[in-house]
Amino acid sequence: MNVLVTGGAGYIGSVTAELLLDAGHAVTVFDNLERGHRAAVDARARLIEGDLRSPQAVRAAMEAARPDAVMHFAAYALVPESMEHPERYFRNNVAGGMNLAEAMLEAGVRRIVFSSTCATYGEPERVPITEDVAQRPTNPYGESKLMFERILHWYERLHGLQPVFLRYFNACGATRKFGEDHDPETHLIPIVLQAALGRREKVFIYGDDYDTPDGTCLRDYIHIADLARAHLLALTSAHTGAFNLGNGTGYSVREVIETARRVTGRPIPAEVAARRPGDPPRLVAGAEKAGAELGWRPAFPELETIIRSAWTWHRAHPEGYGSG
Repeated sequence: MNVLVTGGAGYIGSVTAELLLDAGHAVTVFDNLERGHRAAVDARARLIEGDLRSPQAVRAAMEAARPDAVMHFAAYALVPESMEHPERYFRNNVAGGMNLAEAMLEAGVRRIVFSSTCATYGEPERVPITEDVAQRPTNPYGESKLMFERILHWYERLHGLQPVFLRYFNACGATRKFGEDHDPETHLIPIVLQAALGRREKVFIYGDDYDTPDGTCLRDYIHIADLARAHLLALTSAHTGAFNLGNGTGYSVREVIETARRVTGRPIPAEVAARRPGDPPRLVAGAEKAGAELGWRPAFPELETIIRSAWTWHRAHPEGYGSG
């Protein structure tokens, strides 16, 4: 299959493109390289530089790639930034997404696998979170993702698009080729590993008095390779609609830090700080639907395996894609 991967120079897009190529698919990456990395584009893929916010650029990429399907990862994804600059998120994630959907319709492309997020649920009414939990985003990032889900739903109903929404929890880990390199870095595992590498002085634990076994927040961590494999299954599935992707197991902040200390053999200083507003105590996925309908099961659910893969990549790339 010929697949157009928007945002294929980013963390999740790069690994998914790698797995698509390994499986024998042809891949065209469409990315403006604003927050992605040229070095994260697999050498076997074709790269078209362009911006989703330009309808002309999107149409030109669609005409050049002539894809059978689209995987859509291109988005802004920083919650604090979305609270300061909501306009960026609606312009890029929603208006840019509409440009993509319109270009797909013009080109006769129907299948789209959309990179969504558990942030569409906001502070969930129950945990584990299943797909029927009410979606009440608490920030513009989550709202922008939910808005595009709803747009694609109507495009399915009225225009025959075939969308799949994959709602991730915490993507982490690395393959041998590709890993996580954000600026600024906001995700716990790479932050902890930066401390292990001496690139930051310490790790902050935001609150240790939550109603959890050790007082720190629990999150559902999913290996990037498992996440990417779910996209490949969704690509060829007869199903449409929403699927949560997670391990169904929560690990606390302290567990992540302690596991990273064991894996790296380094001390990793940590300091307790005040809670951050809006941090729920637990966010854990109910991913049974993905298992039943897509045939997806995590192959690498163990936290140690996830952190070890990330540590291998970060040691080889101590300054991200600017090194190694």
